[in-house]
Amino acid sequence: MASLGLWVARRSHGVGDGDIAVGYARAQAPTAYGLVFVFVIETVGVSFMLAPYPVAHLVMLLVDLYTVFLVLGLHAAAVTRPHVVGPGGLRVRRGTRLDLRIPLKLIASARHDLRFPDANKSDDGVLDVAVASQTSITVELAQPVTAVSLWGRRTEVRTIRCHADEPQTAVAAIKKLLPGDS
Repeated sequence: MASLGLWVARRSHGVGDGDIAVGYARAQAPTAYGLVFVFVIETVGVSFMLAPYPVAHLVMLLVDLYTVFLVLGLHAAAVTRPHVVGPGGLRVRRGTRLDLRIPLKLIASARHDLRFPDANKSDDGVLDVAVASQTSITVELAQPVTAVSLWGRRTEVRTIRCHADEPQTAVAAIKKLLPGDS
């Protein structure tokens, strides 16, 4: 929910001076806004249906409003916590659920690579950070890094596939900072 405050203030989390913010929320925006619209319509409908029952009406109103703010908060987290490319390395994020920092010296290559990964199948050593069921950047690492999930599960990864709204710009920014590329 803190992301809602950042979103309203038009601020980003974790993007410093000299860093390049790489957005990834554009692909999920239609779904998020569609869900908010449906939940608002549902809130109004349930309010009319439960008007004769004030306690049930109040409980459902609070649950429905929480749901609307939750969906907006999830989208706001994606908007205010972009991937970051900077002198400190590459930071791959998925809202507040994933924050993977990769030092530049570990990046072997980066390329624009549009994929639609299968959510039911995972390759060993590959981290798919898909948005709207797609990834658009593949980053190969010279050494594995440990990705920690929201629930603390640790996974060693050598390849990271993530989505970016402007993948060519993001890849160019990564390549510009890699050792030996200038």
